[in-house]
Amino acid sequence: MKKTFMMAGLVTVMGTGAFALEIGATFSRFDDNWLTVLRNGMVEYAESIDGLTYQQEDASDDLAKQIDQVTNFVAQGVDAIIVNIVDTSAGAAITAAAGDTPLVFVNREPDNVNELPPTQAFVASNEIESGTLSAFEVCKNLRAEGKGNGARGYLMNGQLSNQAAVQRSKDVHDVIGMDMCNFMEIIDEAPANWSRDEAQDLMTNWMSSGEPFDFVLANNDEMAIGAIQAMKAAGMDMADVQVGGVDASQDALLVMAAGDYDVTVFQDSVGQGTGSIDAAIKLANGEKVDTKVYIPFVLVTPDNMNDFLDKN
Repeated sequence: MKKTFMMAGLVTVMGTGAFALEIGATFSRFDDNWLTVLRNGMVEYAESIDGLTYQQEDASDDLAKQIDQVTNFVAQGVDAIIVNIVDTSAGAAITAAAGDTPLVFVNREPDNVNELPPTQAFVASNEIESGTLSAFEVCKNLRAEGKGNGARGYLMNGQLSNQAAVQRSKDVHDVIGMDMCNFMEIIDEAPANWSRDEAQDLMTNWMSSGEPFDFVLANNDEMAIGAIQAMKAAGMDMADVQVGGVDASQDALLVMAAGDYDVTVFQDSVGQGTGSIDAAIKLANGEKVDTKVYIPFVLVTPDNMNDFLDKN
């Protein structure tokens, strides 16, 4: 089992009179670029907090394994648990596994988010904003390019078991349903599971049909980058197609700087990570926390991309 430990010293929390706190965190997968930034930021933040012991584990996209990890954290007597859930439809199972131990879901919204007990909370960004910002900017760009009489394109979905993927794709369809953007048509959509490699294969397959297209929208940057790699390998001029995604990862910003990527949306990994630790500490200390704590998304284009370098 992959595991990362960080010890911050078992000392009294300054100014609270309470004993030191221990937090255990489990992540859906360690081999995800954006989640790696999130995890590393949490380790760094936890190290700055006197009296906090923090450990994190890799669920390897295995829900049963993640539930076992939560159960083991409870058995260890941790003061709070943070979960980046493998399958967002399994929120109730995670909630039950935690029992009375305070728990914070981070980044991925569990299906039971509206029924969480007072000892649990959710920290992330509001996914209604993410796909909407990306798709609407692509819509405006297509209009500016004179394609307002009709534009066709593809949509790449993340894991269909993930609430963020479902919502981001819904956002795209909602934007296309607007009067201003109803000139856009989705030729096809399919999951590439957040993966750059899978997206490259999917885009290659789509292009083999010979269908002309004007845009590609992806639920995250990794899939957008994979699509761009496939298009460039096929000799396409990236000036002829609009590509939009979500996350504003550093890799994505480099592709944008090269002129190949048009739109992304900054998802604040540091804000989500530090916010989840803050919420976990408050819950462990018996303080009240809002059930949903949202960290805003921000539209990123070539015009403002320099503001986001080194942030994710």
